[in-house]
Amino acid sequence: MGLLQRFTQRSRPRQAGDALLVLPLALIVVIVMVDVVALGLPLGPSLLIVAPALTASFASTFVTGAIAAIAMVGMLVIGLDAHLLGTMDFDSQFVALLVVSVIVTVFCYLNERRARELALVRMVSEATQRAVLRPLPRRIGPLRVASMYLAAQSQSMIGGDLYAAIRTATGTRLIIGDVMGKGLTAISDAALLLGAFRESAHRQADLPELAAYLDHSVCWNLAEPSEAERAGECFITAALLDIPDALPLIHVVNCGHPPPLLLRGRHASALHATRPAPPLGLGELTAAAYHVDTFTFEPEDLLLLHTDGVIEARDPLGVFYPLTERAASWTLHSPSALIHHLRTDLLAHVGGHLTDDAAVIAVQHTLRRTPTAVGTTHDNA
Repeated sequence: MGLLQRFTQRSRPRQAGDALLVLPLALIVVIVMVDVVALGLPLGPSLLIVAPALTASFASTFVTGAIAAIAMVGMLVIGLDAHLLGTMDFDSQFVALLVVSVIVTVFCYLNERRARELALVRMVSEATQRAVLRPLPRRIGPLRVASMYLAAQSQSMIGGDLYAAIRTATGTRLIIGDVMGKGLTAISDAALLLGAFRESAHRQADLPELAAYLDHSVCWNLAEPSEAERAGECFITAALLDIPDALPLIHVVNCGHPPPLLLRGRHASALHATRPAPPLGLGELTAAAYHVDTFTFEPEDLLLLHTDGVIEARDPLGVFYPLTERAASWTLHSPSALIHHLRTDLLAHVGGHLTDDAAVIAVQHTLRRTPTAVGTTHDNA
């Protein structure tokens, strides 16, 4: 199916171009025939200039140049038939056709080169996204997972939002975060944090140790000599989650990030942190203590992680997107269906264009487990 779709997408523009090519060719033929039949009274050799100009709007550089050459040959036929070669009026029309043909052909070439450059930029953007923000699989251990990333910049596929998942010996660890700022600097900071998370998530014994390690990594990056002016001016909000395979629990350390939503029984509730930690990168300035909050997570529940690009999205009237209210109507959906509805509804709310990057992860546990008492918390100073 993928190969068929690619072939269809490429062949449709080509077929449309071939059909449109009949117009300039027919125009040239009609003008030449009318002028030849006009018994020495050429009526429209100057109209031949329309043929290459029209072709440049839909055809390639080579085809545009070919149509221009045919138009010039047609004008020469008219000149020979009417004995106009060498006259000032005919020569001026021929030069005008030649000049316009060169201009539209060059324009067509520049347009093609720009299209190739944009295609290359998109290809590099896609490669960057795959390398930095790897797509989450549909299944991670006993979890069903779906994710979505919407970049605010139209030519970009990745920005300062991030997410990742790592399997451990006892469960799955997730991170979702948002880098302050935009552009290449935000992408660089997101790549740094994701690399540190993937390298350490399976090594650190608990979430507070993992949060402290990630904070140290971000602070260390900002203390680099070339980035000294950024120290204290950049931070990353993040939520770290540990979901055990065999227990109906979620352990969460929230570092200044919007709280996850728990969807259960047609209700959506925010999992607010008891004592949220400061964003990553500010730990050395505030002597952060990382507090773990534990919540129940039953097999029928849905967990929705998101960045502030979702809840701060505004419609044309300035109204924020009501994520909690909308999500409450999707509690009975699968993670992939929930993401699909959320994407469609969010883009409709903002009129098709976001002003900030938005990332979302939906998670559902598939194992039937025995309920266990919850409420255990601990700190790491």
